Amino acid sequence: MNRNLVKFNTIALLSLTIVSCADSETAENNNGNPAVANAQGSATLNLVANGEDFVRQGFVTKDGWTMNFDRLDVNLAEVTAYQIDGVFEPSETYTLDGLEYQETVSLVDTPQVVDLAEGEADAAPILVTDAEVTPGFYNAMAWQIDTAGADSPLAGKTMVMQGTATKDDRTINFDISLNRPIQYLCGEYVGEDRKGIVKTGTPGEVETTFHFDHIFGDAETSPDEAINVDALGFEPLAQLASNDSLTIDDATLTQQLSAEDQEKLTKAVIGLDHVGEGHCAVIE
Repeated sequence: MNRNLVKFNTIALLSLTIVSCADSETAENNNGNPAVANAQGSATLNLVANGEDFVRQGFVTKDGWTMNFDRLDVNLAEVTAYQIDGVFEPSETYTLDGLEYQETVSLVDTPQVVDLAEGEADAAPILVTDAEVTPGFYNAMAWQIDTAGADSPLAGKTMVMQGTATKDDRTINFDISLNRPIQYLCGEYVGEDRKGIVKTGTPGEVETTFHFDHIFGDAETSPDEAINVDALGFEPLAQLASNDSLTIDDATLTQQLSAEDQEKLTKAVIGLDHVGEGHCAVIE
């Protein structure tokens, strides 16, 4: 037999054995972390917006008004998701420029108006967009509720709430617009399901969640709970209605609400945005 051929075959066999052992060791090391094990190639991350049952099904405010929304538009902007090592706790001391992360993806570059009241009462959260991303665990998000530009249906506003409020034999048609731009920084989604984990072939999801009980309160919760003590309710707004109609903007609210109610509304709007039940920090 040709000695050179024997030598070549022996080297080839040893090379295959080394590669096989290396692949086996890598797979073994990655089995404990699904995100790492699937960190080859790209995958999909979905962004959804959720006004919860308060918006889709209606609810009773802390002061007894039954709210039903026809539209609830927010101008969502600059949405970014991050992979950050360890448990990330958002804080107002952070800046986006100083945020340390392993991966990041921009989900919304151009501001987008989202109607949180869209769909049936039991509809799923609204799909805003999706993006190809590096697999892993996206456990932090930043986004803005921003003033809409002149070419937007929300021009000059950050949010518009339209619908009816009913109490006893009175129904008020309301159209309430706000212009309060806010930048949020949030950590991991908190809820029944874990979100933000993306694997190759299995899309992940991150969620912007809006808690409108912070503004209006919730009759199903004790009046002594913070959610009701701190909420504005609807009665101060009902007092501003004329002929059972309320069309009002932020500037007029500032003039006509009492100082105490104006402070409640301001704090409620700041605390509106969450990730599930997870709180967000307002940053500069």
